[in-house]
Amino acid sequence: MTFRSSTFTRALALAGAAAITLAAQTSIAQDLSAPSQWPDTPVVRVEALAVLQTLNADLLSNASATLTLDRWCASHKLAPAGSKIVAQRVRGQDKAADAQVRQLLAVKPDEPIAYRRVRLACGNRVLSEADNWYVPAKLTTEMNEALNTSDIAFGRAVQALNFTRTNLSAKLLWSPLPEGWEMGAAGLPSTATGSLALPAFLLEHHAVLKLPDGTPFSALIESYTRSVLDFPAPHALAP
Repeated sequence: MTFRSSTFTRALALAGAAAITLAAQTSIAQDLSAPSQWPDTPVVRVEALAVLQTLNADLLSNASATLTLDRWCASHKLAPAGSKIVAQRVRGQDKAADAQVRQLLAVKPDEPIAYRRVRLACGNRVLSEADNWYVPAKLTTEMNEALNTSDIAFGRAVQALNFTRTNLSAKLLWSPLPEGWEMGAAGLPSTATGSLALPAFLLEHHAVLKLPDGTPFSALIESYTRSVLDFPAPHALAP
């Protein structure tokens, strides 16, 4: 599933490629080499796609990815009860906003734009990695202070702005079903062959956050990790 905005694609194509490259090079808190909890069977592969598309739809239909991940983490018991998403800052890898990002955020060439790269974690599981360019002048002093000095997630820090989200692209980076599976194409296991192999990243979203009057204040690239599926497969739980 993919939908795109040509403006955003031009504005952040290079940044998006850099984000994926960086994500592949940097370590994530959990052990991505560990086998998944999903057995590799045709039924489970269909279930995995359904669950992944459910998360994708939830993220696309809500303004705050942070709050969506809060709910996902709780409902799928990915961390102890009461755990909330926190932002693990990745420092020393700042990416300056270029002219295209500035155009996207509707700011002048000399207006300051801040950058934040984070891993959003619930408990000991990192659920996403994100690049975020934002306009400090559009936030309150308290919001900027929190973002600069704490591990608060961006969506939680700016929640009082009552912002909206414009999704500009959403892409499945991996599908558990091979192309043409519905027509009987080869590629599906006939019986269980071990655990379903999940890549490090499953989804990628590009988005812009806007104030209620439509003013953009944040541009995001979000990559969602395999840990969003780090719970027993539904089929495995069935009687």
